[in-house]
Amino acid sequence: MPRPRHEHPTPAELEVLHVLWTHGAMTVRQVMEKRESESNAANRAYTTVMSLMNVMHEKGLLDRKPEGRAFIYEPSVAREATLRGMLGDLLNRAFAGSATLLVSQLLDQATPTTDELAEIRKAIKSYEREREGD
Repeated sequence: MPRPRHEHPTPAELEVLHVLWTHGAMTVRQVMEKRESESNAANRAYTTVMSLMNVMHEKGLLDRKPEGRAFIYEPSVAREATLRGMLGDLLNRAFAGSATLLVSQLLDQATPTTDELAEIRKAIKSYEREREGD
């Protein structure tokens, strides 16, 4: 029986999705190796990662196809759609829908660089131009 679909990926599922979004379709072993080489996360046993990815497949987060004795996994959800959904949920639940509160807290927590602040300003200007065009 398929597992129920959760609204958003768990932290462990997000780790796997980030690897696959960045590097494309991979086997369980390749995901493990990339994850271990790119993050400070604790190493996990092969069977643990395999079980996690099988659950993700059952939940509809990953697609898989057989290749030899292994499966090749790839995300069945786009990064942008996943992050948009998670951010929308956070905005509504934690910040009562206030973009001002969310952005203020984000800036306090993230301490963006001068370059990042310039990119944020560009994004705001672009958003304002789009809204004026509507």
